[in-house]
Amino acid sequence: MKFAALWKVALVAMTFALVNVAGANLDNRMVGSSAHAAGPASVADLADSLIGAVVNISTSQNVNGPENNGPLPRPRVPEGSPFQDFFDEFFRQQENGGNNRRRPRKVQSLGSGFVVDPEGIIITNNHVIADADEITVDFADGSSLIASVVGTDPKTDIAVLRVTPEQPLQAVEFGTSKSARVGDWVMAIGNPFGQGSTVTLGIVSAINRDIRSGPYDDFIQTDAAINRGNSGGPLFNMDGQVIGINTAIISPSGGSIGLGFSIPSDLAINVIGQLREFGETRRGWLGVSIQPVTEDIAESLSMDEARGALVAGLTAKGPAKNSGILVGDVILEFDGKRIAQMRDLPRIVAETPVGKAVDVVVLRKGKEETVPVTLGRLEDSEKLANAGANSSNEEPEAERVITALGMTFDELNDESREKYSISADITGVVVTEVEPGSAAAEKGIVAGSVISEIGQEAVNKPEDVQTRLAVLEKEGRKKALLLVAAKDGQLSFIVLKLD
Repeated sequence: MKFAALWKVALVAMTFALVNVAGANLDNRMVGSSAHAAGPASVADLADSLIGAVVNISTSQNVNGPENNGPLPRPRVPEGSPFQDFFDEFFRQQENGGNNRRRPRKVQSLGSGFVVDPEGIIITNNHVIADADEITVDFADGSSLIASVVGTDPKTDIAVLRVTPEQPLQAVEFGTSKSARVGDWVMAIGNPFGQGSTVTLGIVSAINRDIRSGPYDDFIQTDAAINRGNSGGPLFNMDGQVIGINTAIISPSGGSIGLGFSIPSDLAINVIGQLREFGETRRGWLGVSIQPVTEDIAESLSMDEARGALVAGLTAKGPAKNSGILVGDVILEFDGKRIAQMRDLPRIVAETPVGKAVDVVVLRKGKEETVPVTLGRLEDSEKLANAGANSSNEEPEAERVITALGMTFDELNDESREKYSISADITGVVVTEVEPGSAAAEKGIVAGSVISEIGQEAVNKPEDVQTRLAVLEKEGRKKALLLVAAKDGQLSFIVLKLD
């Protein structure tokens, strides 16, 4: 009996102990979860250490033109009035652009920036200072300095300014944006709506955002409040390093709705370095026009996954053409970097030094090949673009009309070139009719389009179309990859079902 009683007492004690331990663990989890959800207890010390390096940038621009939207209305004057001649002369001068209404006036704008060199180097957005006649930098201590432009890059919306301070300025340093993760705390400092030294806090909402603002979009998205006037200001991590330059918002009202975008520091550092050294950018250039590898295209090329950049065109005398890259190649790697999406390639190429020899891995007719390429300079490409593509004086022999895939094909000769205004450098077979409602019509093929390749093989006469389609069917292909040239020469790949 005594043993049974003691056992019951021990069992009750053990039960209470287990309950207390479980409760303690639950309390700990609740406390930890609550603290984690609340975020940093305070960023006051961090903000205080950085705010002196963030500046307000104001610009003014002299504009010649009328100060209102139209001519003054001509008043009615009683017939025979002694003021008739006065009014007639006054309004005659206004209608002819009189000096009283076309005097120069100033347009002003505001933005933000930050100091990266104590000797006076300041970073902001290009759109903040574009076309400005005078740029004034206002510091947190109330002082002001006139700034000059070191260099600008509209493609990434970055500008580098220089001021001449009497003593070293407080500066901040860049961190790596690659370490930024969705959910990390970030802090923005700027001058929204002209209100100086404003601090906002949020998280990284997304990375690698493409908002179609330029060729190198790779933005950090944040819900830290960014408003008009924040443009050009820094986005800090919790170590006080700049990981982004605030540049854009999406908002129907013009105010912050939690969709702010920052240029990642890893992209900005390279551009800023070039602007400081040369006063301009010097980007790598490959000389290709590309399009995404869709699921249909990947299937037609027997690829395991849809990735890479499909080469749809080559610039005459460009690095890619000179190195042996071909239209229809899928670029999978560039200089050891994997190309997951089409938009990865322009940014990676641009960040590569001009003149560097790189290996480009391409998928060509089902096999991977490595093509060595020496990069050119993007800024020189416009000169090459005007040189024009190679033309051929050979005329194809007359062939009979062929119909396939809902299209009617004919030879591409002088007559068809003139009829459809097809440029001389385009080769292939011309589409003369497209069946309404067909897959070809839905994909945008029209009369006058030119089919240059089918299944990554050139077609030069209508019979080639039938031959290539028969080969693909024999290989068990269900879809055909067509290289289509528009009348203006723009190339694109289109996938059509063989049935």
